[in-house]
Amino acid sequence: MLRPKLGVNVDHVATVREARGTSYPDPIHAAALAESAGADQITVHLREDRRHIQERDVRLLRETVETRLNLEMGATEEMLEIALELEPDMVTVVPERRDEQTTEGGLDVVGQLDALDGYLDRLRQSGAHLSLFIDPDREQIEASAELGVELVELHTGDYCEAAGPFDNRTHSPDDDRREELERLRTGAERAADAGLHVAAGHGLNINNIRPVAAIPEFEEFNIGHSIVSRSVLVGFEEAVEEMIDALMEGREHGFDNL
Repeated sequence: MLRPKLGVNVDHVATVREARGTSYPDPIHAAALAESAGADQITVHLREDRRHIQERDVRLLRETVETRLNLEMGATEEMLEIALELEPDMVTVVPERRDEQTTEGGLDVVGQLDALDGYLDRLRQSGAHLSLFIDPDREQIEASAELGVELVELHTGDYCEAAGPFDNRTHSPDDDRREELERLRTGAERAADAGLHVAAGHGLNINNIRPVAAIPEFEEFNIGHSIVSRSVLVGFEEAVEEMIDALMEGREHGFDNL
């Protein structure tokens, strides 16, 4: 059984720092703790408005991360220059709007196919593995495969936001969420069949992760806000370890047993 990988997003450690304009808490320190606890990847989103992660953070992480550094970014000329200079291990192109609280939905690859094709060609010069953050829809998956990226990260927000509690004994979603879970499963299978590696991310937490982790095509999970929030209560390493345990429980339980 393939062990699901965990990418820890440390953006919201920087959110706390920026709220008071201090030098702490430092996302560099958080990344080191995450790796110590077993994280397979560190993810950061360098946004145009620099609301949390700063260029200083990305530069230091490039020097200190011992696993993999995944840089999330909008498809802009500024971000292209930064990626070409810093050469992260992975670049995930995401949609970005200044007025959004957080990333809302996946990238419209179908509607931007020609523009993304040229952009990704230039981005490949960084040497990074390329990923697109998309909704789990057939058209978006097929367009992503056409662009020749190696990985797609499927947006799990609709599943996480669907109404209804989880059964904490079986970790099974109720009917309101099962439809979105099935959409994720179908999307992950389509992406894998198209030769893409498949990741999942957005809104996942310790209570809703297990059914998604049970989908065998998902190779990695990028999770940030819930880990950072949990760490306030139990510490950063413990929060990461809890998430790794939950991922393994979901994978071992299996999708057919939900």
